[in-house]
Formats: sequence, C-alpha cells, structure tokens
Amino acid sequence: MTERIVTELREQIRVAHGREPEPTAGIIDSQSVKGGDTVPRDSRGYDAGKKINGRKRFIITDTLGLLVTVWVLAASWQDRDGAKGALLATYAATPIRHVFADAGFAGRLVDWARDLLRTTVEIVRKPADQKGFVVHPRRWVVERTLAWITAHRRLARDYETHRTTSEAMIRWAALGGMLRRLARGEAAARQQRLTFNTPD
Repeated sequence: MTERIVTELREQIRVAHGREPEPTAGIIDSQSVKGGDTVPRDSRGYDAGKKINGRKRFIITDTLGLLVTVWVLAASWQDRDGAKGALLATYAATPIRHVFADAGFAGRLVDWARDLLRTTVEIVRKPADQKGFVVHPRRWVVERTLAWITAHRRLARDYETHRTTSEAMIRWAALGGMLRRLARGEAAARQQRLTFNTPD
C-alpha cells in the first residue's frame, strides 16, 4: 500500500517537473545506522568501515531524488552484495536500466547487474586531484534524500524489530517529503542563516 502511494506521488512530481512519469535512470547509495536495543541479533551487524553496529539502508532514487526502492539489511553487508536486492526490486517494479553509484559498489556488482538484469551500473568516481568536500554530479541527489530521511527522529536510529517495518518507516518519511514537495512545487532548500547587524 505505502509503496503504491510512493509510486503515484513520484509520478505526479515528475510530471509537474516536465519529466516522464516513470524514471529510466536512478542513483543508489547505502547508509549505516545504529540499531536500538529492539533490533534482534539476526538482523543486525557491524559495519567496520563506519564503526556502526546496526543496520544498513540501501536506497535507489530517481534523478530528482525521489525514493524508488528501499532495502534494509544488517550493517555487516558489503555495498556490492547488499545492493543486489535493491537493484532486483527496482528492475521488477520500474523501467530503470541505468543506475549511478559510488566506488563502494564497483566490482562484481557491475557485471552481475549487466548480465542478469541488463542494467548498467555506472560508477561515479571522484577526481584524482580532489581535495576536501566536493559535490559530485549524479551523486548529491541520493545523499540529499538520505539526509532528509535521517532528519526524521524515528529514523536517526533503527528501532524496528523487523526490517520490513524499517523499510515501511523510510517510505513514510519519503511520503512526507514528496507531499511537501508537491505542495511547494520544488525541492526543499536549506534555510538561510539569519545574521543580525548591531548598531554602532
């Protein structure tokens, strides 16, 4: 039910932005979050890279940053292995056949997606001479969506006993953002910092 509503809202927003109702390209990323005491051992793990004990969220968005697929696993899953479920769900439900990803998804996943799903996973690598933080084309959209999702207090950690409930909570968070975007007519922008001038 929630998935159907997310799909319908996504189509309305895409049409309002002059796009085709169904996306043909997507962006994938993962996010490790700490698991609460309510998360059982069999569905949690340790992400050694981020030093987080909990779960990992794999999301695929369209190029506007609207949620397409969410897949929740133990945080111990490697990106290239855990992404298979999200890519398979996206393949089954949408016409997306081109997915942008960061270097964590490189390797066997690219070949697996090409051979089994006839989907191109394009790895967007940072330039060799890059120093510090730089916004990457095709990558910032999914990062922004993850930030919006994490802004929901219940999703700052994973408290759900079942991973399917966790996925539903992420869809509900995405729904709220989509409704606001549809009502506003554009994506949310960061509020400008207020500055006050003191009289001399």
